[in-house]
Amino acid sequence: MTDAVTDAVTGDAGSAAPDPDPLDLLDHTVSALGGTRRDGQRRMADAVARAISSERHLAVQAGTGTGKSLAYLVPSLAHAVESGRRVVVSTATIALQRQLVDRDLPRVVDALAPELGRRPSFAILKGRNNYLCLHRTGGADAPADGDDALLDEAELTRTGAQVARLRDWAQEILESGDGTGDRDSLPRGVSDTAWRQVSVTSRECVGASRCPFGEQCFAEAARAEAAEADVVVTNHALLAIDAMADQSVLPMHDVTVIDEAHELESRITSVATAELTAASLTMLARRCAKAGPDGCADDLEEAADRWATEVEAAVDAGAAREGRWTHVPAALHEILVVIRDALWGTRSKVHGSVPNPAEDPEKAAEVHHCVSSCEELHDTVVRILAASPAGDGGEDSETGEIGETGADARAAAEAATAASTLFGEDVVWLGGDRHRRAVRVAPLSVADLLRTRLFADGTVVLTSATLALGGRFTAMLASWGLSSSRCTTLDVGTPFAAATHGILYMARHLDPPGRDGASPATMDELAQLINAAGGRTLGLFSSRRAAEAAAAEMRTLVPYEILLQGEDTLGSLIDRFRAESETCLFGTLSLWQGVDVPGPSLSLVVMDRIPFPRPDDPLMQARKEAADAAGRSGFMEVSATHAALLMAQGAGRLLRSVDDRGVVAVLDSRIATKRYGSFFRSSMPAFWTTTDGGKVRGALRRLRG
Repeated sequence: MTDAVTDAVTGDAGSAAPDPDPLDLLDHTVSALGGTRRDGQRRMADAVARAISSERHLAVQAGTGTGKSLAYLVPSLAHAVESGRRVVVSTATIALQRQLVDRDLPRVVDALAPELGRRPSFAILKGRNNYLCLHRTGGADAPADGDDALLDEAELTRTGAQVARLRDWAQEILESGDGTGDRDSLPRGVSDTAWRQVSVTSRECVGASRCPFGEQCFAEAARAEAAEADVVVTNHALLAIDAMADQSVLPMHDVTVIDEAHELESRITSVATAELTAASLTMLARRCAKAGPDGCADDLEEAADRWATEVEAAVDAGAAREGRWTHVPAALHEILVVIRDALWGTRSKVHGSVPNPAEDPEKAAEVHHCVSSCEELHDTVVRILAASPAGDGGEDSETGEIGETGADARAAAEAATAASTLFGEDVVWLGGDRHRRAVRVAPLSVADLLRTRLFADGTVVLTSATLALGGRFTAMLASWGLSSSRCTTLDVGTPFAAATHGILYMARHLDPPGRDGASPATMDELAQLINAAGGRTLGLFSSRRAAEAAAAEMRTLVPYEILLQGEDTLGSLIDRFRAESETCLFGTLSLWQGVDVPGPSLSLVVMDRIPFPRPDDPLMQARKEAADAAGRSGFMEVSATHAALLMAQGAGRLLRSVDDRGVVAVLDSRIATKRYGSFFRSSMPAFWTTTDGGKVRGALRRLRG
């Protein structure tokens, strides 16, 4: 029954208090938190509330300083309390996740509780491998999984010490009853190798009902807490796993808010990317040999040895090239089929040896881990083989020359079909070097996956400071598989006065950048800018080599300290850059987004060149070619969009508070001389633009005071 009919039947019409207005709730929350009322924030909150009530998707560009987290949290919490239906908030970075859970949500729910009649609840949920597995912390001495064969003695000792510390930590949590087992709450970090010894993926988990530690499981406790919360904060990776899984990983919800939505496509693609290496096959074979019956992994170990030898021989002979494979090389097709069959055969033998979990829970868990790992690598090989058109390489791309029969053939076919259904066409490429060759497989596009698995059910709100590339939402909507008819778009601007507080300097007089690195004229231009700014420079470079070369040169040309990414942890470098006002910080992609340095320590952001994708990036090139083949512009749709997103994010590092002023300098003349330059300029904040270097240096000197 509708609410009106229910009221008429029960006689309650008019007796219930009207739902609180979202804008009134926002104003109340901002006032309670001592904040400033912002028009852009109110416009966004109103749009989010309307999207939720009308069940229509919404994409909102909200610049730095808008206060977008409050703008979506207030209407989301109100909806959850009023409707009894859960809201999921997904972020791309740990930093924002922590900000929401540790700072924003506690303050907002306290402020809203009197207005909503109760205090809304919230919880954080991550992938299972982010939590300690108590079953594994009580297992064999570390390192496990065959890692010891690949580590030198010193690293083996370090890893063992870290695993021992993790086990002590798990015991401390159990004894105190205080702790989540979340890796991010570990007082001192450990290596990925060590963490893998004490965690499991969702596929490896034996399940709470069969695990002797099921009732104490940290991951299950997090899921149970999330199942009772009004708002669940998660990350894009788990959102991807939920979209790809046959069963829901996230608790039931009818609204999803995706913050840092400009990262959504790349994070989903990353989760859907798999790789095959000789090391992974060898490690799995040794693990299975320990867990299963005698000889169960002999075929897999032999296949791993053959793969290591044959892939290198094929590369040396020119029969398999590094980079993208449009079909599986004939020289490697047979061994891939052998690997696929060996993985499934090993899986079947190990699976047949599983003991009764009640009698030997540790052995049962290890068998389960081996089975799931075999299945996962098997599916990866099937995806690689499925990328070979029928007839290329001489064998049937599904069952292979040596053939599979019965259940094995059906399993391979089902896996290939499942991958095709989820991702559509895959892109396969060979990377690495002779010490670690890796065949990777990634979806050409994740738009279909998002359209059918994320946007088909419930309302989705997507927000970021950079969504309207080239001044339009078209590129982002296309990457998500959304059309403008299904999604409302809104740009609420920024409270920062970009046109009067920022300058975009385009070094038109410089020669276009080449492959041989920056020219002497470019280095001289950079030195003049840094000297005019008095240091205070964030240098954003398109490659590590370019950053290192510029740092080396500037250390001879300017009197200011140059911090270089890679010479210390990124967090420490940013802290020093923020604290030491005449310092410069140079780096690559990690610095283009997420760096927040308000105040006098940053008055100049320099981009060495337009950050187009590398020509040898197999996935980007495949997407570009697919767009061209469909009659669209692959350059604008893929290359220019990729670069515009990075430049918009990079330019956003300049103005981080209402008092900030400064210059964004692009030392790539193409932004001023090429027709596509206007696309990049309109993707960035509306700075005052100039090609006059003298004016820019004068402005920087005045900013120094």
